Formats: sequence, C-alpha cells, structure tokens
Amino acid sequence: MSYSMMRAARMHAIGSPMSIDNVERPAPQATDVLVEVKACGMVPNLGNVLASWPTWCPHLPLPALPAVFGLDPAGVIVEVGSQVIGLKPGDRVYVSPVRSCGACPACLSDNRVACEYFVFNGYFGFSKERSQTIYDLYPHGGFCEYMAAPQHAIVKLADNISFEEAVRLGYLGTGYSALRKCGPLAGKTLIINGISGTLGLGITLLALAMGVTKILGSGRNQVLLDRVKALSPGRIEVFSTDDGSTGQWVRSRTGGHGADFMIDALGAAVSLDVFDDAMQGVGRGGTIVNVGGTVGKLAIDMKWLMDNSMTLIGSAWFTAAEGYDVVEMIRTKTIDLSILQHEVAQLQDINEAISGLGARHGGFSNYVIVP
Repeated sequence: MSYSMMRAARMHAIGSPMSIDNVERPAPQATDVLVEVKACGMVPNLGNVLASWPTWCPHLPLPALPAVFGLDPAGVIVEVGSQVIGLKPGDRVYVSPVRSCGACPACLSDNRVACEYFVFNGYFGFSKERSQTIYDLYPHGGFCEYMAAPQHAIVKLADNISFEEAVRLGYLGTGYSALRKCGPLAGKTLIINGISGTLGLGITLLALAMGVTKILGSGRNQVLLDRVKALSPGRIEVFSTDDGSTGQWVRSRTGGHGADFMIDALGAAVSLDVFDDAMQGVGRGGTIVNVGGTVGKLAIDMKWLMDNSMTLIGSAWFTAAEGYDVVEMIRTKTIDLSILQHEVAQLQDINEAISGLGARHGGFSNYVIVP
C-alpha cells in the first residue's frame, strides 16, 4: 500500500483552536493495525479539559504539541502488520486509547492501566517522565482520517452496532469495569452519583442488565433525572442534590441501612463535598468506586472506613476483554443504545463542535466527530 497524506485536527497551543492540517498518513508496525476512522467520540467537557488540564492536573501530561486528540475512535481496518493474527482488513472495530509498554508484569497480566508507561492515546498520560515515549510511538488520536493502533487495543464490533454507537464504548466499558469491581450485583442496591451524565447513564444501563435490584441516582437537573428514572421506574429512584443531602436521602430509602455499593461518576470540576456526602449513604461492608475523576484531596475518616469495613477503589478505564463483553451486550440488546441522541459534526467543523458542547440532554447526548 502506498502512503499519502491525510487530514488531522491538531492543537498547536493550549487554549487555541485546532487546525485542520495535512499530515503524513501513518504506517502500521508489525503488531499494529491501520484503521480508517469513521467516527470518534467527543468528551462532553473537552473544551474545558484542553484549556485547563495543565492547571487542573499538572501531573497528567498532555502530548507534545502539535497533537491529534480524540479519545474514542471507531472505524474499519485497512491494513494489518506482519505479526497481526485474528484481525484483517474490513473488520469494523473500536480502538481503545489504552497504550502501554506491553512487556512489564502489569501489561502481561492484562492490567495495562498499572503500567508505568500507561497513556490515554488522544488525551493525556500518567507519567511526566514516560508518557511522551508512548505518544511518540502512537501520535494520532481519533480526530483524523487514519490511525495506527496496537492489536491489543482493538475490539471488533458486531454488525448491528453503528459507528456512532461504538464511540460510546469508552464510557460504557469504564462503567462496566467499575461495576465488576463491586462484586456480585444481583439483588443489591447501588448509588450512582452523577447518574444523568454520560458516564452515569451508561453505568445505569449496565447495572440494570447486571441484576442490580435498586439504583439510587443523584444529580442536579431534575428533568434529566426524571428521564433516567423513566428507563426503569420500578428499579430506579432519583434525587436532586439541590434538595439536600444525597447520603441522608439514600439512608431514608434503605431503611437506614445504606446502599451496598456506590459508583461516583462525577466529572473533574465537581466539588468533592458532593462525593463525600453521597459516600455517607453506603452501608456497612460496602464498596465505593471512584470512576468519574473528580479532582482534589478528600479528607476521609479512616476510623469510619475501618469500623465499617468499607472498601474505596479507584478505577481507570477497562480492558479490551471487558470491551468485548460490552459489545456482546449491545449486540444482543441486553443494553439498548437507542436512547442516545447522536450529535454529529464534521472534522472540519471541530472547533465549532467543541465550543457548542454542553449538557443539552446530559448523558443522552452522544457527541461524535466524523471525517
């Protein structure tokens, strides 16, 4: 195959608009595939992240600029490296952004998020000293026409999953991995803090499918909360944080015992007081999973944690194997993504699309960029 140029949206300076540049199309290495990008998801808070990330999270480095962002791409494989087995041109795929060294004990045990070189391709890394090494190997996120990716990052799609639906796999897989960390879910009660957001809505769909008996969801927008409740009125109850304490409300809905589990799906800019309040609604022996990425230090009463045999877990992303689980749930309609409202923009209009991002329909909005 002869290699030519391609269009890519690149950010040249923090806070500046992206430009549509012609850059060299990548070639896959021996264990890589080349994917023609058909759609790429846009993080709802992307504009604020790109403008404020160095201030919010200086320990989580962005790639050297100019850089191609885009966290959740989906497309079609057009070429495979000489050592790729089981993937072929024509395969419809989701490309996980997880990149790591591939050789350390964490990577070899399919725990790539624990690798010291771990980065989110097309977004940010986790080590000031090591992340750029991986960025140099895989410089393209999904806001471009073609991208090379390691074969371990590929999740093949079922034929009945659209590319617009596939770009939601990042949020769905993240929620699925968080739910699995809670343990057996059937017959249990779950708090979802931030239930009406993009991450919270996905966790709701998965929790219903995985047997959670009662979901107690918190958020601010009552209209969106009511819309989430309507998904399963007999199993979902909702509460607006504008009306008081989430923790106290949960206790009132569980006979004072509290919920079995809690997943915090709040975003980076939300006050940790909201997290702390909801956490007080978890009962003895409960598990709390932080997956939303709220920024800051949380003062925890360690005696409370010990006396109540509580577990507090941080969960970052998901494995490709977990991604295949979610694909199968979508394929069989175990979870139904027809509730999503796709907000689609062309690559050349990416700056207008980023500036127009907002909570129009909360997690029901699915923001997509197509080449």
